[in-house]
Amino acid sequence: MDSPKGKVYEFIVTSGEAGIRLDIYLSRKEVELSRSQIKKSIADGLILVNHKNTKVSYRLKYGEHVHVSKRDPVLYHVSPQDIPLTILHEDPYILVVDKPAGMVVHPAAGNYQGTLVNAILHHCKDLSGIGGVLRPGIVHRLDKDTSGLLVVAKSDQVHQGLAGLFKRHEVRKIYKALVYGDPKNNEGVIDAPVGRHSVDRKKMSTRSTRGKEALTCWQVYERYGVATLLNVDIVTGRTHQIRVHLTASGYPVVGDRVYGNPKRANSIDSLFLRTTLQAMKRQALHAERISFVHPITRQDLTFSSPPPRDMAELCSILKEYSGK
Repeated sequence: MDSPKGKVYEFIVTSGEAGIRLDIYLSRKEVELSRSQIKKSIADGLILVNHKNTKVSYRLKYGEHVHVSKRDPVLYHVSPQDIPLTILHEDPYILVVDKPAGMVVHPAAGNYQGTLVNAILHHCKDLSGIGGVLRPGIVHRLDKDTSGLLVVAKSDQVHQGLAGLFKRHEVRKIYKALVYGDPKNNEGVIDAPVGRHSVDRKKMSTRSTRGKEALTCWQVYERYGVATLLNVDIVTGRTHQIRVHLTASGYPVVGDRVYGNPKRANSIDSLFLRTTLQAMKRQALHAERISFVHPITRQDLTFSSPPPRDMAELCSILKEYSGK
């Protein structure tokens, strides 16, 4: 049922449900709340058992009443902005957007204007509440200076469906990465945990003591001698995973000001090639293709986007020069 402040759900625990943890019990009900949202709602007193507050881990008893109050979405503090978007696909449930390099995905301190979220808030007039606020569901992200494809959810239900696909590694993402060096092999796998850097907390590292499993597969697409264009398939999606993994393997991404090594460019004998590569002002990394099953229609979907002009022109110059 609905209340002036949102929806209210009421359940009675059956004999077959007795002994189940409260959070697991609710995750099986159609309350359109993720496990993390259920946990927060319990902490906020919005989920009661027999009209009393309880813990996430509480194990329910036969006949108990579970009361869930779901707040209406509140207006997001970031305002819509009329920013051009390249939309490859839109339906009532999702958007697939081709993000340009230089655009921040999600607002943060000091960055409340000009983001992808600002643009989507302006474009979508039919957004449902996601995560308790009226905003688009950013399920996965790209770094500011990484270009390429992003999927955006339009409702809580779709957001949870997409999040589940990512969690189960059922979304395939292929990137183009231009790296320094000329790998000996045509393909490889990088299996190294990625976690927060022990000293610089803004960076990630494969040497972190609390790293999480991270798996990156790469394949040579074109060789230019001093640099190589790779197809990169990430099985997991850790923060900065591709950049960290490739740097750790000795092939940093061209233009990467955080994980790259400026000495790699300085060691190139050709002044022309050296200055051409150094002119790349952002990491040469592009989310080129994404494939997944639509969480609602169950259609198999694949979208692709060619590398943007800066990467394409740089690769064209390198290819021409390496052929001489």
